[in-house]
Amino acid sequence: MSASGARPAEDEEILSIVDDQDRVIGEARRDRIHADGLRHRAVHVLIFNSVGEVFLQKRGLHKKENPGQWDSSVAGHVDAGETYDACSVREVREEVGLVLDAVPSRLFKLAASELTGMEFAWVYRVDTDQPLTPNLEEMSGGEWFALERLEAKLAEANDDISEVFRLIWETYRPILHTSA
Repeated sequence: MSASGARPAEDEEILSIVDDQDRVIGEARRDRIHADGLRHRAVHVLIFNSVGEVFLQKRGLHKKENPGQWDSSVAGHVDAGETYDACSVREVREEVGLVLDAVPSRLFKLAASELTGMEFAWVYRVDTDQPLTPNLEEMSGGEWFALERLEAKLAEANDDISEVFRLIWETYRPILHTSA
């Protein structure tokens, strides 16, 4: 946050740089971290409703990573000095207007790789029937997907779903089916 209380422009956000064990070794602006391919931290949150649908965001066309593609319900970078858990709560509030009274359930952690944009990412789950209000400065919209519809969309040969979300869903699918 800036002195005025507003968040800095996306490229100016200060993020932690981490090593291959996800230990903080420094910090830099987001644009430099991405340009230099440095490891850093992110969160993804999957939001489900009581009928088992998952909310996906349609990324804004102005986004540098995966513009216009379907992605996790909520996704964002962990700010320098912020924890993964605090970031998950903040991002859910900022991106879909949902105020959580507790940290969401952690599902699994992705290792930093080319596919993740060099991000270590914790993936969380939220279950709610509260209305979501997509922040149209962050995304171009969102939609609830029945799991059958999502699976059919993932099976299509197109590029309207982000590769990171495909990885998340492939990792989550076995967990989802064992808990159902």
